[in-house]
Amino acid sequence: MDIEDHLVELERRRKQGMRLLASGVWPAEVARRVGVSRQSVLRWSKRHPQGGMRGLERPKRFGRPPKLDEAQRTELLKALKTGALAAGFASELWTLRRIARLIKERFQIELSQPSVWRMLQQLGWSVQRPTGRARQRDEAAIAEWKKKRWPAVKKSPHGRAE
Repeated sequence: MDIEDHLVELERRRKQGMRLLASGVWPAEVARRVGVSRQSVLRWSKRHPQGGMRGLERPKRFGRPPKLDEAQRTELLKALKTGALAAGFASELWTLRRIARLIKERFQIELSQPSVWRMLQQLGWSVQRPTGRARQRDEAAIAEWKKKRWPAVKKSPHGRAE
């Protein structure tokens, strides 16, 4: 059971418990039937008058809200896909430092490199390492050079070319 399923199950128990309380079942019996502590049932009964059944729903998210909203994240993804050169950097390589700078320039929001990394992971991005080969590399010319020129340049074990 993942965390989402667990949270849904807890919400289901809270609502079932409130229905039992409304039908006149004692809090201790409600706790036993839904598998929680009596204190939890009492806490639900206090929250229920304030928010009704909606007050028993699970919160939509936990933790600090994200600094970039959905529209800003979408705009950031477009900028990242456009490339680092288009964003004014000297090469096509995206680094956490560059992305943090882009966010600061575009949205006036300062993020640490670990925060940028977490956000990229949430957006489905992963580390990509360059191959170290030029795009304009000519494989046929390299093979030809290795076949014809390299044997003439290569030193033999005795100091002479073979």
